[in-house]
Amino acid sequence: MKKLIASGLLLGLLAACTAEQSGQDTQAESSGNAESATNVAENAEAVADDGLSPAARANRPDYAAILAAEDRPEADRALDPMRKPLEVMEFIGLQRGWSVLELEAGDGYYTELFSRAVEPAGVVYMQNPVEFDSFLGDSVEKRLADNRLRNVRVLKSDFDEVPINSETAQIITWILGPHELWFQPDNKPEGFGDPLETFSRLKDMLTPNGQLIVLDHAAAPGTPETSGGTTHRIDPAIIIDLAEQAGLGVYKQSDILRNPEDDYEKPVFDPDVRRKTDRFLISFKRKEALEE
Repeated sequence: MKKLIASGLLLGLLAACTAEQSGQDTQAESSGNAESATNVAENAEAVADDGLSPAARANRPDYAAILAAEDRPEADRALDPMRKPLEVMEFIGLQRGWSVLELEAGDGYYTELFSRAVEPAGVVYMQNPVEFDSFLGDSVEKRLADNRLRNVRVLKSDFDEVPINSETAQIITWILGPHELWFQPDNKPEGFGDPLETFSRLKDMLTPNGQLIVLDHAAAPGTPETSGGTTHRIDPAIIIDLAEQAGLGVYKQSDILRNPEDDYEKPVFDPDVRRKTDRFLISFKRKEALEE
């Protein structure tokens, strides 16, 4: 893997990617709350036929109500039309009382939603590498201020060293982040974790029937893995291969965030494609769980 650019560009590149997690983009803000509310209303009926058992359905939170909560941050609401959180949460299938590990949580757009979905007995582990502190600033502290998300636990570690016990999480999410495994800035030339060790560790932290949810910016088929550190995209085939080497298999996939008009040659923070990238969404389970 290549060494990336000078460390002065670290903040720019990582902040640009992490901005995908935050409510800072003015383009997103222009969408407004009205469009977000419309999307929630239009999609609520579409996800009603969930195919769950009666017990699981009774334990499933109301995702649309979570999105519509009055105390949800306005900056988060502005991002809803392009991030499609209702559809993403339905794909994940969160249940009350579950434990969730959120890798590369950024400033917590999804942390907010996951926390509300699994309360009161569930927990969300909000993970970011310690190096992210320099550009996240106090955004995480503000989101968690006054103990408003009481079931969130903050973790700071590399991706292959997350301090969680084996078989802890029913759900592990990695949203807009797996490509960072190939980001190697000058001030951290070893990167943020070995790719195979990371996926092996993720498998270990899943409960026997748990799911690893991966959502990321797509690169063109056949693109080398080094694109993760340049355009901040990754060929989904690379992620699937890593997961399979680690003992995981594809459980299901979704096209809800795909965009065939995306220009794969452009970095994800290029104004022409930002917040309009082609994104893949895959759920993995342990291979033994898929064989049952």
